[in-house]
Amino acid sequence: MFIANPIYDIVFKYLIEDERIARTILSALLKKDVVKVEMRANEYDNIARDSLSIFRIDFGATIREDDGTERLLLIEVQKTWADTEMLRFRQYLGAQYANKMNMHRVGRRDYGLPMVTVYLLGHCIGDINEPVVYVRRKAYDYNGQEIVEGMPDPFVDSLTHDCVIVQIPLLHGQVNNRLEKILSIFDQSRRDSNDGHTLEFDDGYGENDSELEPIVRRLLMAASDAKMRHSMNVEDEYFSTIENQQTTIMQKNKIIEQKDAQLEQKDAQLEQKDAQLKMSVQLLHSAGLSIESIAEKLAMPIDDIKRLV
Repeated sequence: MFIANPIYDIVFKYLIEDERIARTILSALLKKDVVKVEMRANEYDNIARDSLSIFRIDFGATIREDDGTERLLLIEVQKTWADTEMLRFRQYLGAQYANKMNMHRVGRRDYGLPMVTVYLLGHCIGDINEPVVYVRRKAYDYNGQEIVEGMPDPFVDSLTHDCVIVQIPLLHGQVNNRLEKILSIFDQSRRDSNDGHTLEFDDGYGENDSELEPIVRRLLMAASDAKMRHSMNVEDEYFSTIENQQTTIMQKNKIIEQKDAQLEQKDAQLEQKDAQLKMSVQLLHSAGLSIESIAEKLAMPIDDIKRLV
């Protein structure tokens, strides 16, 4: 059985546009009961027109806590299959904090919606070997004791956020929990060797699973869609062009670095020769030779000899 590869932006967007599937994936990632989710209209970006690709979708979600209470949450999902500049991620976060549409009223004041960011990375970060990393904020007093009373607080939630980082290359077919079962549809070790647009699974994968079956079924539909495959080809061509451009830039930078190193070496040699010449002139002058005689002996202008003396 071959399903469309959701590492591609067009496939991921098609998948996550299904409200039920979006709730399933976000619930698994957040380990919360996401009871309602709404994709922010016109707020997804395919930033794939420069040296990297970051695909971003923002959701307004209602989550149900363990005590039965419900609260609003802003979820920003950023997916990339290229090694990226972290600065770009930070710029998007800054835009979210500054967006007045992400405010809500608590009592008599307006605060920013609590936010969680989800990073689906097509590459690994540093030496972290866990496929899924949770970064959670906590508040502490001066003595390092966690502050529980009064938390969560809308002011704190407006200025800080949790995040979930998924390192797709580390999935490797691991299915040890609910989340890894859902994320198995991103496992790139299942890429079809003849067609990277699809992932290969056993027939019937996900059957009788109320969460996974709709996801697999939707990706099967995407795999047989001619327009979807064309869009994946466009992504491949684009990244091939970007890769070639980056290779050319790297080669040119290497040549520039080599030339800079050669110039520095020449400058050092000139400085050394200048120092040796200065020492020779000063020795001749201290031996009693006149400036004129030294200039004649070394075949140098008199002004240069005076400078060196």
